[in-house]
Amino acid sequence: MTGQVSGRQTAASNKLRLVKDLLGPYHSWVMVILAAMLVETAMSLAGPWPLKIILDNVVGSHKPPGWLDALRFIDLGGDKMELAAVAGAAVLVIAMVGALASYIDNYYTESVSQWVAHDLRMRVYDHLQRLSLGYYDTHQTGPILSTLTSDIKTIQGFASSGTLGILVDLLTIVGMLGIMFWLDWDFALVAVGVTPFLLLFVARFNREVKDATHEVRRYQSDIVAVVQQGLESIRIVKAFGRQELEENQLATVSHATVDAALAARRVKSLLSPAVSITVAGCTGYVLWRGTGLVMQDVMTVGALTVFLTYLGKFFKPVQDLAKMSNSIAQTAVAIERIQLILDTDDILPEKPGARDPGKLRGEIAFDHVAFSYNADAKVLSDVVFSIAPGQTVGVVGPTGSGKSTVVSMIPRFYDPTGGVVRIDGVDVRDYDLQALRRQIGFVLQDTALFHGTIRENIAYGRPNATDAEIAEAARLANADEFISRMAHGYDTMVGERGMTLSGGQRQRIGIARAVIRDAPILILDEPTAALDTESEKLVMDALQKLMKGRTVITIAHRLSTIRDADKIIVVKGGVVAEEGSHDELVARGGVYAELYRTQVQPASPIGA
Repeated sequence: MTGQVSGRQTAASNKLRLVKDLLGPYHSWVMVILAAMLVETAMSLAGPWPLKIILDNVVGSHKPPGWLDALRFIDLGGDKMELAAVAGAAVLVIAMVGALASYIDNYYTESVSQWVAHDLRMRVYDHLQRLSLGYYDTHQTGPILSTLTSDIKTIQGFASSGTLGILVDLLTIVGMLGIMFWLDWDFALVAVGVTPFLLLFVARFNREVKDATHEVRRYQSDIVAVVQQGLESIRIVKAFGRQELEENQLATVSHATVDAALAARRVKSLLSPAVSITVAGCTGYVLWRGTGLVMQDVMTVGALTVFLTYLGKFFKPVQDLAKMSNSIAQTAVAIERIQLILDTDDILPEKPGARDPGKLRGEIAFDHVAFSYNADAKVLSDVVFSIAPGQTVGVVGPTGSGKSTVVSMIPRFYDPTGGVVRIDGVDVRDYDLQALRRQIGFVLQDTALFHGTIRENIAYGRPNATDAEIAEAARLANADEFISRMAHGYDTMVGERGMTLSGGQRQRIGIARAVIRDAPILILDEPTAALDTESEKLVMDALQKLMKGRTVITIAHRLSTIRDADKIIVVKGGVVAEEGSHDELVARGGVYAELYRTQVQPASPIGA
């Protein structure tokens, strides 16, 4: 129990720290908002008093209060209509000042909410960018997108609407309490006595609404995940005729969302009427009791009117809390989901004063490297090998052997859990991370292109590249020949994920992207595996140009692509099982020879 309390306190502390950090840059605007709220509160408190003057001193026969004598610029005399004119003018002044304060309040509150949402969005996205690939290996993109969009929008909406009303009400209640006790302490005790029970009642139901809202947000994230997966794979879905399956998956999570939302609504629907009935009961008692006091000349009609007005406003924060319980719960859940991302510490650490590697020679060494995603998922146990500058090395192995993980440690996509990876004799963890990755080029099996022009995609790794450099990179990558045939040339827009281009065209743009980076280390992940013969020839020709004078590491699935490599490293069972040239490994008759025999042996005819 103590641990749970401590955990809740820590979570609450983290939320407060987050709110403080976000509001810090806008403290001057917050002060303007608070000042406007104070004026708005004062006008709210003053609102019923002109009516009290009308009821008691104009319609009634009570003597005007002494403070009205301060209005010497109007000759009150004995004419009650002059007093009524003052009261009427006061209504207009109070309304105008209150309206101006409300405008300032709303304007700056909306400004703060918009900029806080922007800052929070950038803060979460920046944190997501710095998380290691290990985080994305275990988290779906859909819920992350939902948090980055819907949850932040929920917080923004609450800050710009709900927060303002609650704060104004809470400020007003303090002033009303003093006046209510001054008017009649007996009646004031009725309101004060009922309030704690109402607050406990609201808190009790609010927890249930929050729990139900957690379920709603979880299912809403599932909706995003299902839709995202279905749309990203729309070609596969259509090819296999599985539209109905995708629709059924969406229907399942959508129905679950509806059920969870209705559960939250049922609780909220009970809460608001219960509070309204309690407030009505208190008001009815005051009305009955106050009428008796008015008839006994103990209280004036105006004083009773003011008291009833204040009593209604006194319970307004509780009523608002009941009506906004769902919104409050959604905001609390949104903050928790955002905090969950921000509290994730799966970030590759950078040492203070990490060194810039400058222009690397390309010498790479793995010194007894081990890696595991967790205690139950050991991938590498003891990987040892070295690569000389300028060597071309192939990394092969059975599926799931860890070859991709080995190569991923060179640019520090992952850090080893044991041993050291060195480049030019220096632990890669001693290098500045971004500076290290600028020294490494990548050509992957499925080149990812972004929505934008071909020019922007080629220059993605080096945004300051000139048009001439972009064109030269495309020429070396054998991409200029098809780019020049396009209607808009290098300004041609590329569709999402480059689907408007063929596989060979995408790969050649990926090679041009690597060419323009001019990195001394090049990582290839079987860039020709999915290409036809003609495209493969063009891509291989481009790669031969790109590989000159660089240290090249190729993850090979088709062993024919690395026959001419200086060295082939065979990974199996989390260790380097073999290494040597193609001919040496074939002659050795080990793991590589078996892989090679499987690939080159002619397949048996169907039905044989």
